[in-house]
This record gives sequence, structure tokens and C-alpha cells, in this order.
Amino acid sequence: MVASRCPAPLDFGGMADTTATRRALLDAGRAEFVRHGLAGGRTDRIAALSGVNKQRIYAYFGSKEGLFTAVITDALNDLLEVVPLPEDAGSAGELASRYVEAVSGYHRAHPDLLRLLQWEALELPPEHGRTAERAAKYRGKVDGLARRLGIPPDQAAPLLFGLVGLAAWPHAVPQLAALVFGEDAATASGRASAWAKEAAAAIVPERP
Repeated sequence: MVASRCPAPLDFGGMADTTATRRALLDAGRAEFVRHGLAGGRTDRIAALSGVNKQRIYAYFGSKEGLFTAVITDALNDLLEVVPLPEDAGSAGELASRYVEAVSGYHRAHPDLLRLLQWEALELPPEHGRTAERAAKYRGKVDGLARRLGIPPDQAAPLLFGLVGLAAWPHAVPQLAALVFGEDAATASGRASAWAKEAAAAIVPERP
């Protein structure tokens, strides 16, 4: 009889083990969904990669789609925590420029987040991503930017969306950057990101 190459499923108990199990499933789900999306992702591969019994996916997340949603929320939370608005920016333009630079750097180091968001946009309706947790986190980011710039939240919201877009676009479509700049994708994306950093400073209103 041939031995399985997969790790033996783990059956955890207790609060610490519950956290570890959930983390293992999120990490394995992230790897699977980045490669295959929601429709192509397979729970048996996620279970094998995590070393967790397959039934735990349904116990913790309810469904494969529930795990997919949790994976994206977890990835977005990491971005929001790792890349806050700069605290010591001297001007509104500097704040915007440094924020775009930091978000761009995050996407360069973690390309899987944009891949997950692209899968979500392709496979699920737009309202799917508007969970209470995600909405609250981004409302907090909008309100923070509004306070920092001294503008109403309804003006800060499109501004934040524009800054996020400037930072993300060169990494979301590097092949398009290569065509526009006539260079290899990595060089073109770097040049586009440098331009985005400078452009960000020009689109924010100075503090009153």
C-alpha cells in the first residue's frame, strides 16, 4: 500500500488550537485561491496543504465561498494594518505621495492580494465584498484621511479610492505597463509606480 504524501489531518481542540487551525486554513486557502480562484479552488487541496480535516473548513467558514471571503478579508486587514496613513507627513501632498509609495511597495511584496481581488471581481457580484467587517475598516480609513486633510468624508472617499488605484494599477496589470512604456514588465511597473507617487501629491487638497 502506497503511503499518502499529504500530511495527516489534524483534529484540534481548545482555544489556542482553534486559532491555529483557522490560521492554517486561511493560509492554505490563500495559496489555493490565488492560483485557482473560487470556482477552481478545491477544498481537498486546501485540507491537504493545511493538514487540517476537510470538515473543519465547513465548521469554521460554512462553505468554500465563506473561506474565500475570509481569506480576502484577512489579506485586506493585513494591508490596512501594515500600511497606515503616514503620521509625520509635513503636507497633504507628502502624505498622499508617501501613502501611495507604501501601498505600492506592499503590492510589490505581496502580489497575491491583487490576484485575490481580481478573482473576486471576476467570480462574484460587487456587493459580495461589502461585508460589515470590510466596510467598517474602510470607513475608518476614509474618516482618518478626512480628519488628516480637514475635508468631509464624502470628499475623502473618492480621494482614497484614487490613491489606492494609483498604487495598485501598475501591479495589477504589469503587461499593460510594459506595452505603454515599451519596456519589460518589471521596469515598466517601477516607472509607473514612481509616476503614481508624484501624481498623488498633485490631486490632494492642501490642509486648510
